[in-house]
Amino acid sequence: MQDLPLNALRAFALALEHGGVRAAARALGVSHSAVSRHLVQLERASGTRLIERGGGHFRATPAGRRLADATRGALERLQESYDAVREHRSPFALSVSTTASFAVRWLLPRLPALERAHPRLALSVRIEQRVEPGGEIGADFALRMGAGPWPDVDATPLMDDALYPVVAPERWHAAAGASASARLARLPLLHDRDPQTAWSRWRERYGPAGLDVRSGARFASSDLVLRAAAHGLGVALARHRLVADDIAAGTLLRPFGAAHIALGPSYWIVRTPDAAPRPALAGVISWLKREAAAAPPLD
Repeated sequence: MQDLPLNALRAFALALEHGGVRAAARALGVSHSAVSRHLVQLERASGTRLIERGGGHFRATPAGRRLADATRGALERLQESYDAVREHRSPFALSVSTTASFAVRWLLPRLPALERAHPRLALSVRIEQRVEPGGEIGADFALRMGAGPWPDVDATPLMDDALYPVVAPERWHAAAGASASARLARLPLLHDRDPQTAWSRWRERYGPAGLDVRSGARFASSDLVLRAAAHGLGVALARHRLVADDIAAGTLLRPFGAAHIALGPSYWIVRTPDAAPRPALAGVISWLKREAAAAPPLD
């Protein structure tokens, strides 16, 4: 650690982020020459060319880009940890880490009920896609989707889940086809990056055998793919827990009725094993389990 040129790394990362030395100097509140010295120092210390010079552009070499990305990520995590240490937290303040789709589709609509059940509680929500190696979750607890459990953490099952196709009613009724399978084969398929929701699973279980599961638009989150389906862009293979409210509201329909693919335990309460217990955590976990048990049934 004592050999790391921290000021130079920060200046280098900012110079790439802002597109040049002068912009980085303004962001740091230092002189242009000070940033230039930092960059020279960093290249000498690393023994590697980090900046492409010439042509009037400020660009990083491949090695420089890797170093800048790693530096920005480390500084962001350091800032989050520093802010958390400075923050005054009451015994009723908790933080949860979860995915954007689960937060938007399941957790946030239920937070008013949590506030009524625990009026003194302040629950902060942090968006994070995965459990970090070594069990670091960056919050008092995490809510994770996937085929857990995971190493280095305490993972308790919260809910199971199931998959079934969903589509906007008007798009489905406008589709030609004598049967539901024939209509499905003629409509665009919408794909979620979630590996558990691959359309090949539905084809293997319910068909039709000729369903082209390779074509169709792909979306970066479960929330996006369900919004795309609601806008009539095609048919999505949805997680029951994330789409149940849309089904109940009539925004999306299940063209195959009660047919579904069971996924088993799919949502987990995750904690770092050696984390200090917070007084309010037990109450929140009990509330989450009650909400999970009260979710709409599959049929």
